[in-house]
Amino acid sequence: MSQNFPSFAEAFRVWLRIGCLSFGGPAGQIALMHREVVESRRWVSETRFLHALNFCTLLPGPEAMQLATYLGWLMHGVRGGVAAGLLFVLPGALVLLALSLVYAAFGQVPVISAVFLGLKSAVLVLVIEALLKVARRALRGRVAWGAAVAAFLALFLGGVPFPLVVLAAGLLGLAVPHAFATGGHGKAGQGGDSLLDAHLAAHPGYIAAMAPGARRAGLVALALWIWPVVLLRESGGVMGDVAWFFSKMAVVTFGGAYAVLAYVAQEAVEHYHWLSAPEMLAGLGLAETTPGPLILVLQFVGFLAGFRHGGGYWGGVAASALTLWVTFLPCFAWIFLGAPFIERLHDIARLKGALAAVTAAVVGVIANLAVWFALRVVFAQLRPGWLGVEWPEPASLQWVPLAISLAAAAALLWRKLGVLPVLALSAGLGVAARVLGLV
Repeated sequence: MSQNFPSFAEAFRVWLRIGCLSFGGPAGQIALMHREVVESRRWVSETRFLHALNFCTLLPGPEAMQLATYLGWLMHGVRGGVAAGLLFVLPGALVLLALSLVYAAFGQVPVISAVFLGLKSAVLVLVIEALLKVARRALRGRVAWGAAVAAFLALFLGGVPFPLVVLAAGLLGLAVPHAFATGGHGKAGQGGDSLLDAHLAAHPGYIAAMAPGARRAGLVALALWIWPVVLLRESGGVMGDVAWFFSKMAVVTFGGAYAVLAYVAQEAVEHYHWLSAPEMLAGLGLAETTPGPLILVLQFVGFLAGFRHGGGYWGGVAASALTLWVTFLPCFAWIFLGAPFIERLHDIARLKGALAAVTAAVVGVIANLAVWFALRVVFAQLRPGWLGVEWPEPASLQWVPLAISLAAAAALLWRKLGVLPVLALSAGLGVAARVLGLV
């Protein structure tokens, strides 16, 4: 290694710091990572950071976790990628497991129920905020707007499966990439002012030497992911369903956690009956309060599946661990298998068009999720209506969740408070409503 190049131990401490402080969703996590490795330490240049981010946004799964894995690999090979990826996930996963145990033990206690009432009311506003952010970034031009509207109508009115919507958008972007041109990520900045660039200049064969190890690690990750899924699927039971369902999620989670939650909710709530719609909202609220990728909400869903159908608390812990295993192992596989080809992928116009088209469709997907959440937060009863769409019963309007959602919207969108203060405020309002006898 070059004299000033960070050691693995030094990088390990930084990745652990990032994993413990990565609140605020992917935008905040990527900003934190940028501040730590680009601005503060100059380990990676702006150009290389954005290059890696472009690649990660093409992949299914949490892009911030995969970005950490890629940067870790780039600096210290496979062990660096594994360390960065695991440390990004584990702190939040441990916290969410503890919160899941608390929910399973005390979720029906009035005060706890009031806290979760406030959390799920705030989650609706968080989804709307995500919708606005993605729409501002993705919808540039009539074709992009058309793709977003078509995705929303296909999901809300047509009941088209989420993976088909993503696939159709990607194919459209491949066919007409220039119609979705977004101008990239802006200026890349200086490309040769980092410790990594200096190291690569001194060792021109560094990346090529790491490529075979990366491919082997990617194949091992695939084998470790697929092998238990096949075995558990054959044995049946709730663990087989958990392994199979969340493995499917691992390959369709384009556009971040918000984009896939409508599909998760539909299957986990309506098909498997692992949890209720309000519990799905409560789980998302818990995931918002923990560090790490928001897709950790799947861990909460898996925990309740195992807890209720697979053997109490230990069954919940086992299903939670299995959910993490099949959700994140593919992420390591995508990075390690794709890393040797990143430079070639980065400059392919059709792949950029496919990514931009999927991002535009994700706006429609998140809009559908916002409507799905809003109906279940604000109304107590829904009834089948036109085209099989569920419509609310006006008389079942719930004023307290509506008021808490409006307060959360004012705090988040108007006063610009952070996610954690908004969630704390909403939870406090839920408890106050319970104390006053309003719920």
